[in-house]
Amino acid sequence: MKVIADIEVCVAAGVCAAIAPAVFDQDDEVGKVILLDANPGDDQLDAVRDAVLSCPSAALRLVE
Repeated sequence: MKVIADIEVCVAAGVCAAIAPAVFDQDDEVGKVILLDANPGDDQLDAVRDAVLSCPSAALRLVE
């Protein structure tokens, strides 16, 4: 699986970092998404899917 994060679309809601903190973080200055792991393991799949679906700006994509 590959995760794609578009920081231009991100609205800094922080939902992704709350749902999948091993994969997403937030920039300290502006709060935009930081992708910690673009290729997370299968053990993170459910959390990443939830984060992608919960993103209010649709800034995240999952390629399986």
